[in-house]
Amino acid sequence: MDVRRRSTMDTPTKARNGPMKVKVVDHENDVGVVGAKASDALPLPLYLTNAVFFTLFFSVVYFLLTRWREKIRTSTPLHVVNLSEIVAILAFVASFIYLLGFFGIDFVQSLILRPSNDVWAADDDEEEHERLILKDDARKVPCGAGLDCSPIPQIAPVAAAAPKAVAQKVFDKEVVLSTPCDFTAQPLTEEDEEVVKSVVAGTIPSYSLESKLGDCRRAAAIRREALQRITGKSLGGLPLEGFDYESILGQCCEMPVGYVQIPVGIAGPLMLDGREFSVPMATTEGCLVASTNRGFKAINLSGGATSVLLRDGMTRAPCVRFNSAKRAAELKFYLEEPKNYDTLSTVFNRSSRFGRLQTIKCAIAGKNLYMRFTCSTGDAMGMNMVSKGVQNVLDFLQNDFPDMDVIGISGNYCSDKKPAAVNWIEGRGKSVVCEAVIKGDVVQKVLKTNVASLCELNMLKNLTGSAMAGALGGFNAHASNIVSAIYIATGQDPAQNVESSHCITMMEPINDGQDLHVSVTMPSIEVGTVGGGTQLASQSACLNLLGVKGANREAPGSNARLLATVVAGSVLAGELSLMSAISAGQLVNSHMKYNRSSKDVSAVASA
Repeated sequence: MDVRRRSTMDTPTKARNGPMKVKVVDHENDVGVVGAKASDALPLPLYLTNAVFFTLFFSVVYFLLTRWREKIRTSTPLHVVNLSEIVAILAFVASFIYLLGFFGIDFVQSLILRPSNDVWAADDDEEEHERLILKDDARKVPCGAGLDCSPIPQIAPVAAAAPKAVAQKVFDKEVVLSTPCDFTAQPLTEEDEEVVKSVVAGTIPSYSLESKLGDCRRAAAIRREALQRITGKSLGGLPLEGFDYESILGQCCEMPVGYVQIPVGIAGPLMLDGREFSVPMATTEGCLVASTNRGFKAINLSGGATSVLLRDGMTRAPCVRFNSAKRAAELKFYLEEPKNYDTLSTVFNRSSRFGRLQTIKCAIAGKNLYMRFTCSTGDAMGMNMVSKGVQNVLDFLQNDFPDMDVIGISGNYCSDKKPAAVNWIEGRGKSVVCEAVIKGDVVQKVLKTNVASLCELNMLKNLTGSAMAGALGGFNAHASNIVSAIYIATGQDPAQNVESSHCITMMEPINDGQDLHVSVTMPSIEVGTVGGGTQLASQSACLNLLGVKGANREAPGSNARLLATVVAGSVLAGELSLMSAISAGQLVNSHMKYNRSSKDVSAVASA
């Protein structure tokens, strides 16, 4: 088989999610070369050509500005030009056209033709990445045989498993490979080898690879190889292929070298407010999904759970300083004066069509003033939105309080990613209470315990025990377990698990002690369905499963609020199941059975 094609490393290709396409074309005797770059026709290397035109552009601009300034001083008409100025104008036009074509068009295309975040639409945007092979090869040889995937380690001989093609289909002369070759098993091109050496030597910063190469997937591969050579450690177990690196550029992660795989389990259905939800949970803790699922079962058999959204507002609290406490108090009184609210809200609301100022709460420490702004943020989690609004207000206040010294846009009175009483009392994000009445027979048959034991355990463990420990918002069994798992699966900020897991779990016997009333109150659930990690394909799919993907155009903010109630309902189930396991004495046995590896660790280590 003679298939003449360029290596996939010769031309930058956009990272993709989903299967790799190989277009089959029926040619009589030959297959043309695919992927030739326009820069191949240049007499100089691309970086030298760029340097020449950059120098030329700024030189002629400086020359023309200097000449025109002299003409203005001497009252010489600007349209009167000599030969040197004509040459400079032509050079300016030529260099401008080159730079616009090289940078401007690419930049505009990167915005307009950015790969879709929709995993179902991703295939339609990748036609330019198709490779040409012979029709007969596609029918007679497995797809993997048409690609050179022979292992060629880059730093040290490492046993590499051959990649498997999980699924392979042929539709209308199009071959779909579900698993591409691992990059580490492919040889580097001469060009990439030079880049790797430059990164290792420190002449090219690792963080600048994406901007220099224009290919995020290629930049990640080169950075990965350079890191292995610098550290002498292999990253063979860290996947590189199968991820859309373009989707995280400038918004999710810098300097990527791969991605971590976390299994996603499904618990459910959860019957909440008359609707059923299948809840995705990304975790590596055994028993967690199974335990939450048991809680869902108990809730469903008892008629489901109900939830109430108490508050919805993200906060940001800048810190400002004055020369005296009296002056700081004057600003405090000004901000808290009701007649000034309309003016301040108008200034604040300029930042976004969804961000709407709700309240301003102030606290003084000496001559320092902390202003806690609360605003609605639509379906976004809203930290950036509220920060922009706060900045608008600070700029406005500077006119009437010119002696105000802004110490920081965040003074920790917000309070973000830290356990704080202000969040526990005032709330942050979505404040939700969720409750259910569990029938006595369900407690006995599904949860394997009884109502009296559960209530006693909750009082002594979640309430008294937490108070003895000096807990702050931690009057629960393991709310953070469920919150973290859902946050990771749906693209939330995992660090905000700190305040989002503030929860008090209450259990009381009702109906003469026959049934159990259980509730969780969570004052600061910080979630969003747009922005951040929610736009990544995997996380977007989990949001879609819950029916809260993206922004709700009919009722802005309703998707994020619904997600917050699902989080609270899942925590309710997790609390119910774990407390029952502890009450029945099943916790240790279940973890020994489901949360321990069955492999012989000593044998694996010796191998």
